[in-house]
Amino acid sequence: MHAHTHGGEGASRVLKISLAVTMGYIVLLVVAGLRAHSLALLSEAGHNLSDFLALLLSLVAVYLQSRPPSTTKTYGYHRAGVLAALVNASSLVVVAFFIFYEAFRRLQHPEPVRPGVMISVAAAGVVMNGVIALLLYRSGGDVNIRSALLHEIGDTLSTAAVMVGGWVIMETGQKWVDPALSVGIGAVILWSGFGIVRETLNILLEGTPRGMKLDRIESVMRAVEGVNDVHDLHVWSIGSETHALSCHIAIADIPPSVSERILRDVKDCLHHEFRIDHTTIQFEHAECEVAHGCVMPVGAEAHHHHSH
Repeated sequence: MHAHTHGGEGASRVLKISLAVTMGYIVLLVVAGLRAHSLALLSEAGHNLSDFLALLLSLVAVYLQSRPPSTTKTYGYHRAGVLAALVNASSLVVVAFFIFYEAFRRLQHPEPVRPGVMISVAAAGVVMNGVIALLLYRSGGDVNIRSALLHEIGDTLSTAAVMVGGWVIMETGQKWVDPALSVGIGAVILWSGFGIVRETLNILLEGTPRGMKLDRIESVMRAVEGVNDVHDLHVWSIGSETHALSCHIAIADIPPSVSERILRDVKDCLHHEFRIDHTTIQFEHAECEVAHGCVMPVGAEAHHHHSH
């Protein structure tokens, strides 16, 4: 909890700085886009506006995630960040389709653009978005911060493309380059948006966490000494970086003092192998067979047969 709080404070500070810088750049893009008659620059303004909203949502989510659990929210507010990421990604998809529409209209009716303005404004954008992306990359790896990071990476790439496009227009005078660049920017936005939507929906639907395989988890648990069987296994994510597991484990008919060691070993394996720390494990008395290698005390074995 101590490390998480400091991580949240660092992410919060980065997000606040990013918000201020992004808003200033949006104003610059709108003014420059209107002066240069460039759809690519105006598309970048739309993209950066979605980034601003994404960063704002991420900031709110970081605050909510830092709040402790309560009697009504026993898991805390981990999914606030997941919901923010889903909204961010959905907004990216909407922005992408709007850009496609405008680019198609411009391809039919090309307008003159001022490539010099495009290049200079895009160059400033590459530096700004690149720095923000680097700060976000260093501040954390949960899906909320990564959704904001993807916004910024997409911006860095698309503003670099606008620079190249401005140079091509300056050299060739081809007006179609500007809307064609906008289509490329829209495709980058759409790709990043769909990726986050898919991951957040998987978390909200309590699917198996990204990168984990149930059969692999089960085999690791079965390898622990004293574990005879694992079933009714469920793994899901409470938040993007907080995973939970519940299962039934069959063990021999042994005293609780011995089974405690098995439980501790299983939890250690889950922590080191899969970073799963929130576990609910129910032990069951195994129906032992020689083939399973199950050994029971003589008295307990006699009692087991008598009960049957």
